[in-house]
Amino acid sequence: MTSRYQSLPGRAPGFTYQHSRRGLLRTKGPLVLHCEDLSMTTLAEKFGTPLYVYSGETITAHHLAFDRAFRDIHHTICYSVKANSNLSILRLLARKGCGFDVVSGGELERVMTADRRAAKRVVFSGVGKTREEITAALKAGILLFNIESESELWALAECAGRLRTKAPVAFRVNPDVAAETHPYISTGLHKHKFGVPVSEARALYAEASGVRYLRVRGVSVHIGSQITDAGPFGEAMSRVADLVRELRRDGHEIDYVDAGGGLGISYDQPPAGTFPQQVAAYAAALVKPLRDLKIHLLLEPGRSIVGPAGALLTSIVYKKSNNGKKFLIVDAAMNDLIRPALYGAFHEIIPVTLHTDQIAKSETTDIVGPVCETGDFFARDRTLPVLEEGDLLAILDAGAYGMALASNYNTRPRPAEVLVSGKSAKLIRRREKISDLLRQEL
Repeated sequence: MTSRYQSLPGRAPGFTYQHSRRGLLRTKGPLVLHCEDLSMTTLAEKFGTPLYVYSGETITAHHLAFDRAFRDIHHTICYSVKANSNLSILRLLARKGCGFDVVSGGELERVMTADRRAAKRVVFSGVGKTREEITAALKAGILLFNIESESELWALAECAGRLRTKAPVAFRVNPDVAAETHPYISTGLHKHKFGVPVSEARALYAEASGVRYLRVRGVSVHIGSQITDAGPFGEAMSRVADLVRELRRDGHEIDYVDAGGGLGISYDQPPAGTFPQQVAAYAAALVKPLRDLKIHLLLEPGRSIVGPAGALLTSIVYKKSNNGKKFLIVDAAMNDLIRPALYGAFHEIIPVTLHTDQIAKSETTDIVGPVCETGDFFARDRTLPVLEEGDLLAILDAGAYGMALASNYNTRPRPAEVLVSGKSAKLIRRREKISDLLRQEL
């Protein structure tokens, strides 16, 4: 047996292969993928496929790694709700004292449903906040509005004036820092729709400070997602630190710096170092420019907390060959996990059950779904052990932007979701039915 299948580097304790036991003498059976202490075969039998499976232990451990890495600076971790907005995951993090980064009124409502007390730890980001969303956030008493344009500033002032309350504000500044990531999730350059230019920031802060119903509280920045090099984070934070000093000289009380999120995960190869080591390097890059500022640092991790904690479990429906080109057609599809189709993203895909004789045999195949699109694929020309119809596959690192981006394309019901804790599994979203999809239509 190869070491590749004996363990999953960088993913323990969430997902590991363990020998099953069978017979009265409890002899070793095949290797079976487990989420914590539960076999994925058991979960598939109980909840069906496709199925999102999350490791609660991994989510908790990754949140704790952030908390420890930034222990030398006053900070609040504001989990990025858009990565995975399931209420049970939000409740799990809220119980740990986590704050939240929201980008819509719907996400704010999810946080309020999970734990109303968490509102005071919410930052509201996004370029298109409506007046209805702003009003709801003001009534909830959130921590901070990250303002992305002058027009938004006046909309916020108008809403706060109607409620006769003061809105806490930070401008999201665009530092014009390049980061090596997919162009769709890069946000820190002047050509992107996000933030205001650093060169215009002082004038905007001066305007905000003169408005009765606004209170300047901080500076915000976010340069993109899935960034694995700490260098750009440090560069952006150096520019923010310079701006904070200028704003304080101008007389503004800057209490918060929101560093955004964006720390990436390793989808296609074992990560360099443990997760706590990766977060420590990220923390060192952020904190160094801020050491003498005595500020409260806000962080918005999302993918790095929930990404490795989730897997999409799917069953092989058919095997097919077209002139020697092999396909495994599975019951999950691009509507369940769109990242490969949308970004060309890589996800490791592994068999749930491995017999000794299987490991020595392999084949190169495409793993595809049933949607009527050539873009409906999870992997192309992937080498796997020889598998059969009915076998289970696990698509790893699917905890972030999996279910959050799922749709009902082709009138396909979305999967169920399960949260595992040790030997117990909790159904945290029921599988949709066709009747659920038709109910809202007239």
